[in-house]
Amino acid sequence: MAQSFRELTVWQRAIQLTVAIYKLTGDFPREEQYGLTSQLRRSAVSIASNIAEGQGRNTVGEFKQFLGVARGSNCELQTQLEIARALGFGNPNLIGESEHLSMEVSKMLYALIQSI
Repeated sequence: MAQSFRELTVWQRAIQLTVAIYKLTGDFPREEQYGLTSQLRRSAVSIASNIAEGQGRNTVGEFKQFLGVARGSNCELQTQLEIARALGFGNPNLIGESEHLSMEVSKMLYALIQSI
């Protein structure tokens, strides 16, 4: 197992996803600041944060539990991206980039959970 969460490719990709979400939501309507903008940003931050916290725990079971929470946050994020698209919020290219990164993180989380 990695010595540091920073060595985990899935954590690195989750950070890229978070940055993409912040760029995407920067163009959202101001009235969404405490709505969908906040939800998307919190979900994205939660993914990388839970990977890091889980890796820092003492047992494999705890790590798996936090990876599961990260997967849940990623599913929330994907749902929120669908809502943003349906409402016509944000740049469609940035939504696509975010969805691509989210799917990649999803696959990596699944593989990591299965491997430990």
